Amino acid sequence: MARKSTNDGETVTSTRASWPSDTPQRRSVASLIPYARNARTHSEAQVAQIAASIREWGWTNPVLIDEAGGIIAGHGRVMAARKLKIEDVPCIVATGWTDAQKRAYVLADNQLAQNADWDMDALKVEIGELQDIGFDLDLIGFSADELGRLMFNADFAPGAMGDQSRIDELAPKIVNCPHCGEAFDARLQEA
Repeated sequence: MARKSTNDGETVTSTRASWPSDTPQRRSVASLIPYARNARTHSEAQVAQIAASIREWGWTNPVLIDEAGGIIAGHGRVMAARKLKIEDVPCIVATGWTDAQKRAYVLADNQLAQNADWDMDALKVEIGELQDIGFDLDLIGFSADELGRLMFNADFAPGAMGDQSRIDELAPKIVNCPHCGEAFDARLQEA
């Protein structure tokens, strides 16, 4: 593998005999071996989300494995495949990786995606348009609470003085004291 250093010190691979993604192949799910020390967990709910995604769009991302069939990336997808009773899945093989490279990539594959941010304005537009055309938003992985927060367009900008209500213009909220029975305006007590 030839490497070239750039002016800012970054090393860029300029040529490579092959990449794992160059040669996808089908492997039986039963032959794939989960990494026993995988620090990433997958709840039943999340596996169900992945399974729903596979049902909707098919298999879009191969499982990354080592030469022995050990899973490096794609544990959740394999769990979803088992749930869906899929017998074989697309895989790519990381050939010649050291044990340290495999172990580090198990972590990097999960963490690097989490380091990204959302463009909230673009996200709201995309979700809003999907909602408008009736697409099932459960398939995109956001919880109902997250979708609610994203789609609720409250305007919290301060209003003009004339927009503000005055406490003396509000209808009284008369309550009786449970101890002495005296009636009083509770809104004056809240202020």
